[in-house]
Amino acid sequence: MEPPFERLEGVVSVTSGYTDGPEEAPTYSEVSSGQTGHTEAVELLYNPDIVSYDELLTVFWRAHDPTDLEGQFADRGSQYRPGVYTHNDLQREQAEASKAALEAEGPFDEPIVTPIKPARPFWIAEEYHQDYYKKNPTPYQRYYEGSGRKGFLERTWSAD
Repeated sequence: MEPPFERLEGVVSVTSGYTDGPEEAPTYSEVSSGQTGHTEAVELLYNPDIVSYDELLTVFWRAHDPTDLEGQFADRGSQYRPGVYTHNDLQREQAEASKAALEAEGPFDEPIVTPIKPARPFWIAEEYHQDYYKKNPTPYQRYYEGSGRKGFLERTWSAD
């Protein structure tokens, strides 16, 4: 999820990590086991004078399959489930409105199941996860195409 956000003007940083689980400071090997309750996530810092929260939500909805709660593409399991994690009531309201609009007007025949939840502690992932797609462009591209993500996103949003 780093690439689509890092391309946005006004996004200051995108940090890979883990959230939505009870353990403190989980490691990738713990999270990837699916036993911690955490999910892989990104934390965004952005300048709201340049990019709005609504714009960030639009990018989020268009970067994953919001009808799949059991993982994403080739990555299966609770550690890969999508989610919007809000920090205040305004963000929650905007996220709920954005989700409702996508469900009413979007290209999906199935319900939008991506949950919107209050933010929980965010644990920064190991350094080798940060900017993985930049550090490992060939494996990342193979994954992006081979996992089905690229095809799904192109088919789903080709009219836009």
